[in-house]
Amino acid sequence: MAGEKLNPEPNTLNLELRTKRAQPADAERTTGETQKGGGNLIREVFQDGPLFAKEEVPMIQPNCRARFTAQDFEFVVRVLARDSRQQVSLVELLTDPETRDQVLDHECLYRAILENTGNLTISPQFYFYILSRLVLRRSGIEDRVLTDYVAALLEKFSSARQMRGPVADASATYLSDLLLALKGASPYQAFLIQTHVGNYALFVTGIFHENIESRRQRGAPSCSFYEELGKTSFHAVATHGVAKKFELGPVFETLADRFRDCRLALNKLADELVDLGDHHYYQP
Repeated sequence: MAGEKLNPEPNTLNLELRTKRAQPADAERTTGETQKGGGNLIREVFQDGPLFAKEEVPMIQPNCRARFTAQDFEFVVRVLARDSRQQVSLVELLTDPETRDQVLDHECLYRAILENTGNLTISPQFYFYILSRLVLRRSGIEDRVLTDYVAALLEKFSSARQMRGPVADASATYLSDLLLALKGASPYQAFLIQTHVGNYALFVTGIFHENIESRRQRGAPSCSFYEELGKTSFHAVATHGVAKKFELGPVFETLADRFRDCRLALNKLADELVDLGDHHYYQP
């Protein structure tokens, strides 16, 4: 079993999210300015997401798109619309979920994020969804619900406090402690623990694969170990009643079957696009 620490001390963290691209000072202005009053129209149409998306449950759910804010949609319109007429048309298109998903795939959005991170006023869930969608599609994964889940995972685990064990009686610091806690766990607790282990395995192999490889050379578990642990954990929870209740079964099955593909996509995210602080999220 792996003795890998799950939750580093908060004071060691640098929670700044930044991209690994140049940041032209006025680049965002070239994408098109929102006309006067356009922001008010968007705020009237879009709230901070439906109430169900804010329901507190002790696990990650694929709900980033349901939690996009009015500022997120203002950003979409500002980047894509060239004049006030196009702004109105875009707002109308964004009210339809299917059309909205197609609009969110526009390459100008991720380009604007990568080039203008210092000036962005978007939510973390929007930020991670757009960039996760980019790298997963490049890896041949088109499933938007899966992208939503991966983005929510990145959003949550970007705070080290959220990497703690999910069960009160098993607030473990090490993976080995969590795996041992499974022996005395209730079915519901076992579901939460195994889901957390799968999420953690995907996060550390995706974002901190270089750290794992460096430690492997000194005798620590390899990425292959975490991959197998993640796949096994997601397979185990895919048929659980809680997964069925929240319609997560297909997501967990896909994560189990394509764990390596997802991991490699996140490697590209970490290596080429995003710097999640200074790698202090993952500390053995």
